[in-house]
Amino acid sequence: MGNVWPKVAVVILNWNGRQLLEDFLPAAVSSSYPNMDLIVADNGSTDDSVAFLTENYPSVRLIETGANLGFAGGYNAALKLVEADYYVLLNSDVEVSRKWIEPVISEMEKSPEIGVAMPKIRWWKHKEQLEYAGAAGGFIDYLGYTFCRGRLFSENEVDEGQYDEPIELFWATGACLFIRSKLYHGLGGLDPDFFAHMEEIDLCWRAKNAGYSIFCYPESVVYHVGGATLEVGSPNKTYLNFRNNLAMLVKNWSRTELIKNFVPRLFLDGLAAMQFLVSGSPRHFFAVWKAHWTFFIQIPKWRKHRKEAWKKIENARIGESNLKGVYGESVVWQFF
Repeated sequence: MGNVWPKVAVVILNWNGRQLLEDFLPAAVSSSYPNMDLIVADNGSTDDSVAFLTENYPSVRLIETGANLGFAGGYNAALKLVEADYYVLLNSDVEVSRKWIEPVISEMEKSPEIGVAMPKIRWWKHKEQLEYAGAAGGFIDYLGYTFCRGRLFSENEVDEGQYDEPIELFWATGACLFIRSKLYHGLGGLDPDFFAHMEEIDLCWRAKNAGYSIFCYPESVVYHVGGATLEVGSPNKTYLNFRNNLAMLVKNWSRTELIKNFVPRLFLDGLAAMQFLVSGSPRHFFAVWKAHWTFFIQIPKWRKHRKEAWKKIENARIGESNLKGVYGESVVWQFF
């Protein structure tokens, strides 16, 4: 790259996160990357976030969406107004190191087929542990269940350097997601009907279907608080994860995969719901069933989304669909 660094826009989506901005924005402002725009997209906050930014960080660009559009809708609205070569979607509860951007961008610049990337994600509260939201990179099993290197369901590993080599993934976490701007817009951005959860995996899957690669570059490390907007134990999080995962499968699986895998997938979801019930979590049991009920009512909408998404995938295509990162067995069956 020499001395020419591509323009990177780091965009933090904020919703009533004034304290998080106070805690974590200073590190982002201090990033060493020489060609960076730092932007806070405020998603209709009702606290004093906007006043705090205006008073204390006049150099940080503020975009106001005017309402809480969710993670997907908020980013889509903001990024329409941002020009850069690369976007970094950065959660407001992530602490970055000074040189966290350079290792990722330098690798992406070497390989045009790498459309999306992420750093290694450690847990802010216990910095020796890999963090739930992304750990050392995301994968998916053949039935559509997602998992990470270093995190399987609720079990997180201590980071002892076991995942320090770059590796191709199936998905990168939305807690800190690097993506080429042309790819983001070419694929239509995040799906706003997901509202929150799984939307970045859906976006990554569409990128993979268009032939792009996704990588984790562990030389870059960030620290994620996690659960700052919606707690891990929230039944609403369970509902969104199960509903959005099913919607994601309808949008991205081939017709053959849908015919072959959908019924086994529903069976395992039923077992997951029963696991919640017998473990004393009836609210999560009902959240799973609500997710399924809502999904089936909304099938016409998700089929329409599928048709629209595949048109954009074909227009953005650079090669055959990339299935690296798909685990050929059932991670749920093996785990439980």
